[in-house]
Amino acid sequence: MGRLRDRKGFTLVELAIVLVIIGLLIGAILKGQGMIKNAKIKNVMHSADELRAAVYTYQDRYKILPGDDNAPVAHTGVRRLTAGDGDGHVESGERVHVFNHLAAAEIISGSHTLTTYPTHAFGDSYYLYWTTAQGKTTHWIVYESIPGDAGRSIDYTIDDGVYNTGSVRANTNYTASTVTLYIEF
Repeated sequence: MGRLRDRKGFTLVELAIVLVIIGLLIGAILKGQGMIKNAKIKNVMHSADELRAAVYTYQDRYKILPGDDNAPVAHTGVRRLTAGDGDGHVESGERVHVFNHLAAAEIISGSHTLTTYPTHAFGDSYYLYWTTAQGKTTHWIVYESIPGDAGRSIDYTIDDGVYNTGSVRANTNYTASTVTLYIEF
């Protein structure tokens, strides 16, 4: 019969150390994922502020909203821009031209020939749009496919945290996997 010392295997102390290390690694990964999500949420809020500032700059310079501008070529000197109807509202057909007009006026970087919307930190598009969100009609900065919990966090940070009231609204309750988020312009 062999002695206990001659047997091969892990001691309980060694197993405990391995489990602690695994736990620390899992904790770090989860913390990292949370930090990434928080950074994306801040990026969305920052992009709303940037778009708001760019649109106000354009409006101050030319006395009309980009996208709705009925004389963007005269204002910017850039040919082949699509004119809006000048009615004071950025409607469905004009919303993609907001970014074209801003780029042509050199207020934002990028192309003035965009045919799609820019994307936000969660990977879908955003734009400025005159529409009704949960009973309120105004200009909204609209973010498509925002995770519901991120939408709630943005709403709490800017407003009241309720999806159908205030200056931040969503198309559905924040318990949904994704929402369309509306931030009042």
